[in-house]
Amino acid sequence: MVLTPRQKKNTMKGFQRHQNDTGSAEVQIAILSRKIDVLVAHLKKNPKDKHSRKGLLGMITRRRKLLAYLKNNNEKLYKSVLKKTGLKK
Repeated sequence: MVLTPRQKKNTMKGFQRHQNDTGSAEVQIAILSRKIDVLVAHLKKNPKDKHSRKGLLGMITRRRKLLAYLKNNNEKLYKSVLKKTGLKK
């Protein structure tokens, strides 16, 4: 259910603005998307896990807010992030 440091690094590579960028909106969206994918797979195997479902909903909300922020500030980057992550809007 948790991303390993290697998985996290690989996820961040395509979204970083510079070598040590870990906090930009694009990187946060990418990491959240990866965590959401992992958690969805877990919930398919364990449908009664209500606590994880609540965590999933929180992550989805956080990602939605970050996407809204990115769309308001830099629409070109927003569209790029949507393409890279495979999200629909």
